[in-house]
Amino acid sequence: MMKKTHVSFLVIVFMLVNISIIPVFAANEDIYSTATVSKIMDKTNVMSLKAKGAALVDGASGTVLLESNSHERLQIASVTKVMSMLLIMEAIDSGKLAFDTKVTVSDHSYRMGGSQVWLEPKEVFTVHELMEAVAIHSANDATVALGEAVAGSEEAFVAMMNDKARELGMENTNFLDCTGLTDEGHYSSAHDIAIMSRELLLKHPQIKDYTTTWHSTFRNNTSGKKPVSLDNTNKLVHYYEGTTGLKTGFTTKSGFCLSATAVRNGQLLIAVVLGEPDSNTRFAEARKLLDYGFANFETTKVESKGDEVQWVEVKKGLKDSVKAIHKDDVSLLLKKGDKSKLEKTVMMDKDITAPVKAGQKIGVIIYSIENKEVGTAEIVAYEDIQKATFIKLFLRMTLEWFCVGRTMT
Repeated sequence: MMKKTHVSFLVIVFMLVNISIIPVFAANEDIYSTATVSKIMDKTNVMSLKAKGAALVDGASGTVLLESNSHERLQIASVTKVMSMLLIMEAIDSGKLAFDTKVTVSDHSYRMGGSQVWLEPKEVFTVHELMEAVAIHSANDATVALGEAVAGSEEAFVAMMNDKARELGMENTNFLDCTGLTDEGHYSSAHDIAIMSRELLLKHPQIKDYTTTWHSTFRNNTSGKKPVSLDNTNKLVHYYEGTTGLKTGFTTKSGFCLSATAVRNGQLLIAVVLGEPDSNTRFAEARKLLDYGFANFETTKVESKGDEVQWVEVKKGLKDSVKAIHKDDVSLLLKKGDKSKLEKTVMMDKDITAPVKAGQKIGVIIYSIENKEVGTAEIVAYEDIQKATFIKLFLRMTLEWFCVGRTMT
């Protein structure tokens, strides 16, 4: 038999080995090697990705530029937090919460596993502090604490998440928690993730203050406890020009996931990859998708608000015509080099009859390239045109007669 001292020594060695290995495995989820990513990108074909589901979407228009199994229901891990952040920002913008609102940590949020900032029950933090932990560090405990602050409980917050998903037309999404810790029955698709990512960025641009932060700390100056280092899990923030976010995710079942967003020359692109085999491939394929979008498409301004389109006949009005103008600036997503091929068809409403109000829609313009529609724009009336009643017509005719008579004399 082995002596007890030998057994004890082996136990201690085994414990030390495990202690040293665990952080390495955890860190491997977040390894980002520019050299490795470059090699993967060299071999990456955007038409044949390793991701189980992928989508590249233009942020301004919502147009899908490239996709692969984009509607397949897949586990999404912490990419779930895009919807959580969306609802939190809605609560802030509506006045329900403020960035300096104090949030008390509950026993439920304290018990969250996975990525966390080690909240303790009854600790108090501001919404701002917790949002940093969520957006930068993907902290599950902070996410639940904020969800409870918005809705009263995680269950009620998750119900809000699903309601919002239906409102946005996310047909292949079902949330069971607000963190992404659940695998079975909790799912979304690359296309749906692009939808909620776009909603978050366009409606709540202040979120970028968090999602573009490379490093921060949590629990500063709190009762002598050591601050927690917050390092952004989205390595593109540091390594890809124009990155604005947005969220990473990983569980064993989901694989490596990412909603990556970037802006260049005023153009917002959203690249979503789900079920990647490793972290570096996740970042490499997202970068490849973004590169493809920026290389092949551009958002081009073709009209300005108030630009004249044409004059349009008005029936039964004090004036017999009104100037038709563009309601808004018109910017179109085009393939680079296609602007010269752009054609537009003006379609005015039939029988425009007074009264007409300034800003009233009176037609549309359809923009197309090689008979394929690429955009539309509303046409509105430049000014009010009053209805020509008998009395108003009589007064106008009298005024005209008087003016003509004086001119002749």
